[in-house]
Amino acid sequence: MLKVHRLPCFEDNYIWLIQGVGSSASSAVIVDPGDATPVMAALEQLRLTPEAILVTHHHADHVGGITTILQHYAMPVYGPANETIAGVSHPVGEGDCIGLLGDQCRLEVLDLPGHTRGHVAYYGDGMLFCGDTLFAGGCGRLLGGTAAQLFRSLQKIAALPNNTALYCAHEYTAANLKFALQVEPNNAALLQRSMQCERLRQEHEASVPSLLALEKQTNPFLRTEKSSIIQAAEGYAGRQLVPGEGVFALLRYWKDCF
Repeated sequence: MLKVHRLPCFEDNYIWLIQGVGSSASSAVIVDPGDATPVMAALEQLRLTPEAILVTHHHADHVGGITTILQHYAMPVYGPANETIAGVSHPVGEGDCIGLLGDQCRLEVLDLPGHTRGHVAYYGDGMLFCGDTLFAGGCGRLLGGTAAQLFRSLQKIAALPNNTALYCAHEYTAANLKFALQVEPNNAALLQRSMQCERLRQEHEASVPSLLALEKQTNPFLRTEKSSIIQAAEGYAGRQLVPGEGVFALLRYWKDCF
């Protein structure tokens, strides 16, 4: 089974390093290298040679390390076809499939606009590298895309198998769950998750990756059809909302103001 290493950087970012097994155990794939320093250190410590970089979107905290890494290693860089990113040699989009690590790692590209106009994710082997589209307990802000786009992108993620591991790019879980509890204070699964997250963070442990099944139980942005979410959103708005997309847009606005 592929091993995924978590590389913290900046205040709350995660870079992901996918390591092969068997004959490819000394090879790795880098996901969203916003900073080259932790990547170079991990490659040296783990004695790994990178064979590709995957990028989900153009923001600096996801791409800032690409140029430096390429000065040390020659390899393809995959990134969204609908965004301009220095260093990307292989633009990708919905339905593309990438075979890496001796074909042990086969990843399907999903178009997930909303956080940015051209955001993509990489899905395979029960894993989704979703960048800033979906967070543990929350979702990305609208920084180039629209609420309608992000709503549809999250619905696409929700259609994946429940046991999908979600490798998002930030440690935002504690703050996200505080907002989720404001929206849905009587959700027992959410209350339990919030306590578990608090314990993890007190012990300086990461709260991601998450599982899609857990997000469906506790993440308000994946629960817009639930009566408790609709009631809370309409209470905040002071008016009736269009089901689905309208509830989602209000939740996103509410979180921005929270």
